[in-house]
Amino acid sequence: MPINEKQRRQLKGMAHQLKPVVIIGQRGLSEAVFNELEVAIDAHELIKVRVNAGDRDERQKMISTICEKCAADFVQSIGHVAVFYRRHPKKPKIVLAD
Repeated sequence: MPINEKQRRQLKGMAHQLKPVVIIGQRGLSEAVFNELEVAIDAHELIKVRVNAGDRDERQKMISTICEKCAADFVQSIGHVAVFYRRHPKKPKIVLAD
């Protein structure tokens, strides 16, 4: 279920204090990176990812790929840091506004 604008604002506020838990380096998106993303998003639901890509278009492609492969919602991107959210199916930690 995609998040609405009110929920997006709530998640942005919650993500403000977070540090990036996954850093995508010069080798880009590999299976190991996707495994780490899965572990991190299952544990935290809301994560920051540092995308060290050369240009803006390349970063956007990586962000889109992460959303598709991890079934996560894109919250925001500031510079090289992107925020993703995926609700835990069994034990949700974050309660979103309606």
